[in-house]
Amino acid sequence: MDTASPSSTAAAPAADHLAVTPSILYFGTPVVLLTTENEDGSANLAPMSSAWALGQVIVLGVGAEGQSAHNLRRRHDLVINLPAPEQWPAVERLAPLTGRDPVPAGKRGTFRFAADKFGAAGLCPQPSDLVGPPRVAGCPIQMEARVAAARPDAAGDFLIVEARVLRVHADPRIVVSGTQHIDPAAWSPLIYNFRHYFGLGPELGHTFRSQTPRRRTS
Repeated sequence: MDTASPSSTAAAPAADHLAVTPSILYFGTPVVLLTTENEDGSANLAPMSSAWALGQVIVLGVGAEGQSAHNLRRRHDLVINLPAPEQWPAVERLAPLTGRDPVPAGKRGTFRFAADKFGAAGLCPQPSDLVGPPRVAGCPIQMEARVAAARPDAAGDFLIVEARVLRVHADPRIVVSGTQHIDPAAWSPLIYNFRHYFGLGPELGHTFRSQTPRRRTS
């Protein structure tokens, strides 16, 4: 096997980095549709994109003023639903909505109250097995969970929730036949990348809060 000389394989030096101050730091994270239970027993549905897994625990960053945080401080059941890329329009229909009435001061002028967020998004609830809040029908992965710990973040803007997963529901089409494994070749998460929606491929669209909307080209 021939060995190339270092000079032939060395990459060209990168241009100097720029010091920037992005308004948000969602550098490619999965979208979650979070279902929680309101005080009257109805369901709240909210999109979020700060979620990551530690074994069987999912760590969530939830806006401190929102209905999801309000619910999770009092009722510890939740469902973490992972939508498919083609469901991004439903996610975006939820984006400007809040389940808080009156709308929190920090959200006024940007968000509006909606009591039936499933209906507003064009999504359907599906009964859960072990927790009160419903799953989101049509989401390829749904994780029933319960809050194990919750605390404010360092700035006080978010509630950091550690949720222990109790049961995972997966669309059979993304499960390796005869196993308990999700097939990564069949499963593509919906990714939130600096307020733009992606699957594992080209951009699909952008959120109403994006500061860098894609220009249309003819």
